[in-house]
Amino acid sequence: MPIFHNSTSPTFLLTGVPGLEWAHSWISIPFCCLYLTALSGNSLILFVVLTEPTLHEPMYYFLSMLSTTDIGLCISTMVTVLGILWLNAREISFSACLSQMFFIHLFTFMESSVLLAMAFDRFVAISNPLRYATILTHVRIAQIGLAVITRGTVILTPLVLLLKRLSFCRSHMLHHSYCFHPDVMKLSCSDTKINSVFGLTAIISTAGVDSVLILLSYVLIIRSVLSIASPGERKKAFSTCISHITAVAIFYIPLISLSFVHRFGKDAPPYVPTLIANVYLLIPPVMNPIIYSVKTKQIQKAILRLVYCKGPHVLQ
Repeated sequence: MPIFHNSTSPTFLLTGVPGLEWAHSWISIPFCCLYLTALSGNSLILFVVLTEPTLHEPMYYFLSMLSTTDIGLCISTMVTVLGILWLNAREISFSACLSQMFFIHLFTFMESSVLLAMAFDRFVAISNPLRYATILTHVRIAQIGLAVITRGTVILTPLVLLLKRLSFCRSHMLHHSYCFHPDVMKLSCSDTKINSVFGLTAIISTAGVDSVLILLSYVLIIRSVLSIASPGERKKAFSTCISHITAVAIFYIPLISLSFVHRFGKDAPPYVPTLIANVYLLIPPVMNPIIYSVKTKQIQKAILRLVYCKGPHVLQ
């Protein structure tokens, strides 16, 4: 079998839904609906937060960051996923694959970072409400946003550069509808130990650290809530966290499920890990705007004003 080095720009073959190729056209219908829901919902949230003066607060700035990452994540996978389901366009060049992989992982890491920032926002709002506006100023929020982007870029750049040095002499068949770092790495016939170490380090230093810090934030939040004398005030304080807790759950549960399937689901039908992998990247962008629209009254009012063509006036 000939050896394909990165200098020859090998072409990879993406996978649709194994065993259900005959149903790709039908499967594309719910996928298309999910993408449209995610893009329209997050765009609406972003538009409302940017145009409504009463939503120019730290909580909603972080929500707009979350919507931006969700839009980026959808766009990163949409072209190849729908291309396979609609046109059976499975080929992707090495350079395009690396670019897609970079942005998928970048927006995933950014989402994890934004969820951590939102946990910090809730902690400050509940434990130190009088200093909330002075701690989370516009400048500090901008610095947090820049740190989120810089962190993901710095962590991912070595991963991409390390992949470019590999040779590919095995099958060029990827197991997902998009380029995923472990998937691409497994196709190499070179020594990938350093790639594996960097990949594991990237996961631990992002989603791993973030999940621990989010959990710690909620331990401190619960302690602060329990110190409030009034039961009504305790309920009101904790209710402001419900949307964020749900967003964290729908981000981490599919991630953990995908890890378990890859590790222990060897006897599962081949389409199971593929569907879970797509759910992992699609469900958070679809559900986040729905969750925040349902649970946040200020967002509801702003959207209703927009729907009834009253414009982005100050909310009553």
